Amino acid sequence: MRAETIQCNSFDDQSVEAYLATTEGEQAGGVVVIHHFPGYDEATKEIVRKFAANGYNAICVNLYSRESPGASSDDAAAAAHARGGVPDEQLVGDVGAAAAYLRALPNSNQKVGVIGYCSGGRQSVLSACSLDLDAAVDCYGAFVVMSRPESTMTSIVDLLPNLSCPLLGLFGVDDQYPSPEQTETLRKLLTQHAKDFTFHEYEGAGHAFFAVDRPSYRPEVATEAWGEIWKFYGQHLSSAK
Repeated sequence: MRAETIQCNSFDDQSVEAYLATTEGEQAGGVVVIHHFPGYDEATKEIVRKFAANGYNAICVNLYSRESPGASSDDAAAAAHARGGVPDEQLVGDVGAAAAYLRALPNSNQKVGVIGYCSGGRQSVLSACSLDLDAAVDCYGAFVVMSRPESTMTSIVDLLPNLSCPLLGLFGVDDQYPSPEQTETLRKLLTQHAKDFTFHEYEGAGHAFFAVDRPSYRPEVATEAWGEIWKFYGQHLSSAK
């Protein structure tokens, strides 16, 4: 495995910072990791390395690098919060550029999935509804079926018919963003549109149960949920097209 910070050319001809981890294996699938609202932090980079250690090439774009170049993760996140988050068009462009970067790697099998946490969970679904991807994972993504006032996080219900790939959703029953009711609404909409999806809802877990550096971390739940991710990506990203 090799991990490094790179510059990635994005959709708007700007160079954006990204964290890349690659596996030495051949015919590797790729994973675009979308960081959570707190930002492009060490915990997210560890997730990128985790994918590479398990046989995938993985990349995470610093979604705040345009507006806050050179700023600390905390300062960049604060600036992004003040603006209401990353515009959807920019997010989709950055994820699309990251997916193209992964497909261009010498050992790529041309399959790319996306995963996101918190706001990134919503953005994972948004990306899968806007780009040609092979698999998407939504880890407790809020505001998929509702809007957040004074924010760029608008409902993406109208885009759900365009979902391009299988979706895995991982949610905590004790969460409120999304709440179990919102998760059920998303389930009904995906069923209505005959989409390929699987949801797992975990008792005793709230928001950010994957976050190893936060009090919300639930080790047993996270371990079980990681098992679902490995099965899901193993099914949809492992073989060559």
